[in-house]
Amino acid sequence: MNVLILTLLSCCFCLPTISFSNAFTIPPTTTTITTLHHRTTVTSHGARLLATANDNDDSSSSSKERKPWDIIRFVSQSSKFITPPSLPFIGGSKESTRRKVGPGETLWTPSSSQNFFNFAPLDDVVMGGASSSTVDNNTGTWKGIVTDANNGGFVGIRSTPFLEQPENKKLVLDMTNCKGVELRLRKGDGCRYKFVVRDSTEFNGICWASEFDVGVSSGSSISGKKTTTIRIPFDKQRPTLFGNVVNEKTFDDENVAGFQFAYSKFEYDGKLNEKFRLGDFVLQILEIRTY
Repeated sequence: MNVLILTLLSCCFCLPTISFSNAFTIPPTTTTITTLHHRTTVTSHGARLLATANDNDDSSSSSKERKPWDIIRFVSQSSKFITPPSLPFIGGSKESTRRKVGPGETLWTPSSSQNFFNFAPLDDVVMGGASSSTVDNNTGTWKGIVTDANNGGFVGIRSTPFLEQPENKKLVLDMTNCKGVELRLRKGDGCRYKFVVRDSTEFNGICWASEFDVGVSSGSSISGKKTTTIRIPFDKQRPTLFGNVVNEKTFDDENVAGFQFAYSKFEYDGKLNEKFRLGDFVLQILEIRTY
């Protein structure tokens, strides 16, 4: 029955087969800077908290709980990331504008009129799961509940198609002069997330993934004002497809077309995320910039 529904949806909405990258005490004025391969640069207190944040969680157990599939939410979420095909009689164009960006440029901040994309949820409902998240583009707050019911266990947000204003033309970024992107974040509660860069507009294209830890496991991490800056170097990304690492791929830094955040039970190739737990989560995105 589900196969029939998906087939009908694909015909009616031009939806592709859906997947997601399986998938992620300092004073308020202080910023903790860490890179993907130098997580020990956080304070020793923070490092201990990160290491023990998930000691009491049994994420490895698989739930057999079954919940009804929310087909309405599936269509609502997936449709936001699909650019309708250009129709000749309307005069549409498939060509994209390429914008060259350099180090130090801001790509996204909450509620900015300069943003050329926003974020929208893409949770495990796309594969029958029951996890749910929301994102507020005015504050950058992404939050929700993760459950492994229906064999799910991930939530995510993905950038809507890049659009050049005021022409509303499709846009890709030439980032050849950049080493990577820098994320300024709050909260996170000591969990491990993923950041994904896409070098293709294909819905199920290669996900260039990087994992990072953010926040501390304490009550103040939810309401506090401390920030963490994470650097995502392009040369350390892992090319993945359906959560599995693929080989012999080259990142096309002249054609950056999308960004994602993910919080998943899994890291890569079926390996469990050691800093994942079921239930509530919250992460606030304050800025995405180049370096």
